[in-house]
Amino acid sequence: MPFDPDKHHRRSIRLKGYDYSQPGANFVTINTYLDQKLFGEVVNGQIELNNYGHIVKREWLQTANIRGNVELDVFVVMPDHFHGVLVILEDERGTMHRARTRSEAFGNPTPGSLPTIVRSFKSAVTRQIRKLSERDSLCVWHRGYYEHVVRNEEELNRIREY
Repeated sequence: MPFDPDKHHRRSIRLKGYDYSQPGANFVTINTYLDQKLFGEVVNGQIELNNYGHIVKREWLQTANIRGNVELDVFVVMPDHFHGVLVILEDERGTMHRARTRSEAFGNPTPGSLPTIVRSFKSAVTRQIRKLSERDSLCVWHRGYYEHVVRNEEELNRIREY
């Protein structure tokens, strides 16, 4: 059966025309594939991370270490998903990014953008978990992720409490 873009196009949840590489806070939620409880378990109301969960935590913290324009806020690794607030900062010169002339697309990533950062994080976690599990085809993450552009301090505080 030939590919039909009208039948197979997934609806984007991204803000139309928004530059996801511009400075600001973003709340992301990434679920495991088929909601597998891969990263640990909740015991007495506290998450106890397993080896895979520690990989997720380590790679998230590494995100800010390898990207000078990223600052991490609150985050939590749950057994079957991850929540985190990531802040994209102004560039090193203290200037705002100009709006991109091209949009993010498959095979055409925008360096420093939220989709590129999340894609790199998911990829690094998957690679390390597959190596540890010795299963090259292990699916770790759900295909997409949820993101929310944090619009003000009040909203950020609500997310932090969540």
